[in-house]
Amino acid sequence: MKLDSPIFQDADAARIHLEAQRWPHGPNCPHCGNANPDRITKMEGKAHRPGLYNCMECREQFTVTVGTVFERSKIALNKWLLATFLMASSKKGMSAHQLHRMLGVTYKTAWFMAHRIREAMEEDVASSGPLGGEGKIIEADETYFGKRETPRQHARPRPKGWKPTKSGKSGGAQKRVVVGLVEHGGKSRMFHLNDANKATVREVLVRNVSRDTTLYTDSSGLYTSTGEEYASHKTTNHSIGEYVRYEDGASIHSNTIENVFSVFKRGMVGVYQHCGEAHLHRYLAEFDFRYNRRAALKVTDTERHDQLLAMIEGKRLTYRRIGEATNA
Repeated sequence: MKLDSPIFQDADAARIHLEAQRWPHGPNCPHCGNANPDRITKMEGKAHRPGLYNCMECREQFTVTVGTVFERSKIALNKWLLATFLMASSKKGMSAHQLHRMLGVTYKTAWFMAHRIREAMEEDVASSGPLGGEGKIIEADETYFGKRETPRQHARPRPKGWKPTKSGKSGGAQKRVVVGLVEHGGKSRMFHLNDANKATVREVLVRNVSRDTTLYTDSSGLYTSTGEEYASHKTTNHSIGEYVRYEDGASIHSNTIENVFSVFKRGMVGVYQHCGEAHLHRYLAEFDFRYNRRAALKVTDTERHDQLLAMIEGKRLTYRRIGEATNA
């Protein structure tokens, strides 16, 4: 799909395209679920905005954007579709400043659009089920990125003789924690945790990885006991320079999840540059979305964009000014 496509230039063409994506068999009422074409009327004439429908079951009116992340937006729908395409097809992301220049909207508007789109990119883990399974391999690892906005308080005093790193910093102790999972030839999932310990890492694993899976990790003690709950747990010892180990014809490593982290960090440093800790989970969802639909899985930019449009339903993200009540 090219950037001069009519759906990126004309609001009516964008609306028709979105209707075809969301309603391949005709309009559905988002208020009551009515899909009977005889009980849904298209409102036409100068008194009604384009794309307005009336449901004769619940007597409510709706458009294709109702019940989606685009709902109640005054931004032209063709600009929304262009923003979703740019973010879905840019491997390391698309900054709000770049969106604001390309879409001709304010930076503040572009920033909020990007967060709405990230909200749509977030996978419903409960319905998609666990990763892995019998005969499959999952790599698990943790990484530390960006300074914590609420520094971790040490629960106990430093051991005698403790020294900081060469740079004088405290290593990963005051950085944000991300735990990642990736299935060989399949999907990835990354999670922002407040702290990485045996309990929190175990919860991520048991909630997201089938127990019939073979688990590959480094030799970190975070995975030792939890690994015993899986079909097999194999490790590599990075402290002695072992990054790949061959056993029974299989290459054991955690290089795949390291590659996932690499793309994420390159995007965060080179494109986004700054991310508030409260929003980190949305950026992780964005990078997971693109990785899980990467070119290596034979997914094109157009297919990735259409899959993103299929995920916009049932997700709302409203803008609140600082100081407004959260339950307003």
